[in-house]
Amino acid sequence: MNELAIFGGERTRVEPFPAWPVHDQRDVDAVAAVVRSGNWGGFPYPGPATERFLDAFLALQGGDYAVAMMNGSITMEVALRAAGIGWGDEVIVPAYTFQATASAPMMAGALPVFVDIDPDTFCIDPRAIEAAITDRTRAIIPVHIASQMADMNAIMEIAAKRDLIVIEDAAHAHGAVWDGMGAGSWGDFGSFSMQSTKSLTAGEGGVLLCRSQERAWRAASIIDCGRPHDPDGELYTLGANYRMSELQAALLSVALERFPAQFKQRELMAKYLDEALSEVEGVRVLPQDERHHRRAIYKYTFAIDPGAFGATNGILERALLAEGIPCWRGYDPMYRYDLFQPGLSRLPVPSAFPEYFDFERMHLPVTERVSAREGMWLDESIFRAGESAVDDVAAALEKARNALARDPALADRIRQS
Repeated sequence: MNELAIFGGERTRVEPFPAWPVHDQRDVDAVAAVVRSGNWGGFPYPGPATERFLDAFLALQGGDYAVAMMNGSITMEVALRAAGIGWGDEVIVPAYTFQATASAPMMAGALPVFVDIDPDTFCIDPRAIEAAITDRTRAIIPVHIASQMADMNAIMEIAAKRDLIVIEDAAHAHGAVWDGMGAGSWGDFGSFSMQSTKSLTAGEGGVLLCRSQERAWRAASIIDCGRPHDPDGELYTLGANYRMSELQAALLSVALERFPAQFKQRELMAKYLDEALSEVEGVRVLPQDERHHRRAIYKYTFAIDPGAFGATNGILERALLAEGIPCWRGYDPMYRYDLFQPGLSRLPVPSAFPEYFDFERMHLPVTERVSAREGMWLDESIFRAGESAVDDVAAALEKARNALARDPALADRIRQS
């Protein structure tokens, strides 16, 4: 067990992790019922299965109004458009997130402005938001990352003071609660993804929570080809077909039945892992804010001390994967991210405002440190496998740290392998 598995040693974890998504006969029956109904798509919007799902989702998450959509990327673009944000407006986003958060403003004609993150959460830093606000700033998109939430009290205070729209990217935060309110219900909008890896999934799909009834009507019109959804039938928009299908909604209603037990198991095992990792030298468990009442575990993030490990997170990722531990070093900074390349698009924003996309000049130190040196992500399947899997994670980290610290040349061997 002393030799790393990447060099032929025995793997720490041999047993497979539970597959995702979970499914059973209930899913088959729900889809079959929709098939028999003949109403498979999303028109007329919302269909009966979609309405049932949205009612149940609001009961889980909180919020005032909900609009179901085809995915959790279009939700953010629709939110911006429903709020009247567009050409040349600035939208503040964290530099550490999936590319969809930064692409959404561009799709609406607005400009993403990247800011740094908090090293204790890997979420957007409210102090960086304040420093980035200009006369052109119209919105903030905080992202709740992995198992952490952004400081919504501070963000909403800034937004109220500067009259800014807040769109929570809550793709990772199904079921999470901050200071008594569900993720996605704090801002003017809350964007949720139901993509294949998410904690609630129908393969694809998205939900946009809206605080205002008028903006919910406008969002529904945008995703329903511009058709009005207000009672008087007067609120037309320039829309497209971004509707959720009845088949997706049926699957999501079944997923919601399983969700409470899955959420509880993940949360309990994450607490167990907090304790286990706190005993591993060189590992920093991210602190839990007392206002973060319920922690959604889409993934689990922690930080390492590269000095103690004798390696950066990228090296450790390769070592742990060979040990049978599903992990990832995390996102690249948005301005160095392969999936975010505005110059490859023919969108008008990059050519009209090139100064916002001069990535060579961008430098956000916390994001870069977390991305290239310290940040680690663990897959949620670990928590559904129980305490033995959590113990294996801690054992694999101890094994990797001991081996790398004992022989500094191992990091270079892993890098070259």
